[in-house]
Amino acid sequence: MTFPGEQAQRSRAFARRGGGGPLWHFLRGFLKHPVMVGSVIPSSKVLIDRMLAPVDWANCKLFVEYGPGVGTFTQEVLRRLPADAILLTIDTNADFTTYLGGKIRDSRLRAVTGSAADVRRILDDFGLDHADYILSGLPFSTLPAGVGDAIAGATAEVLRPGGAFLVYQFSPKVRQFIAPHFERIDRGFEWINIPPATLFWAWKD
Repeated sequence: MTFPGEQAQRSRAFARRGGGGPLWHFLRGFLKHPVMVGSVIPSSKVLIDRMLAPVDWANCKLFVEYGPGVGTFTQEVLRRLPADAILLTIDTNADFTTYLGGKIRDSRLRAVTGSAADVRRILDDFGLDHADYILSGLPFSTLPAGVGDAIAGATAEVLRPGGAFLVYQFSPKVRQFIAPHFERIDRGFEWINIPPATLFWAWKD
């Protein structure tokens, strides 16, 4: 017979050993931090390809990802990223950060536990100036009051001119957060995803 406390200890030990696949970790992260994870199912390959299509990879030296989760986008970004570039991921969930660090062995990856609202400080900590592109799947409409505005403002500050904020959401309300900071915002919609997603490419002209 296993008592609840013993089961919890076993689950934590299992997680520390890296047990369970990406979907298990994604679901676990959603249950622990539901307002910070946009969906219980990782993004589709079709959505990923479409979201990343406008990126000028040849001239990308620093790519930032908010809320990488189990690395569904992370691995695709690294596959496209130049050999001398950096991918910085920021997640409030330390479980996801630990999982990424154990799963992906790539010297270009910098996985950080923290808030996207602190992106300026995090870049400074690494001696980095400006990001070329920033990707986010964070659910802006369910974030605590003020957090979405803070993230949008901080993102606009650290992007270089000509860079873009790439956002995929399951609610179009995110536009109200990013519109005050970006004059040009392209919009799309992708049905081949669970759930279907609204896509935004906000450019810093």
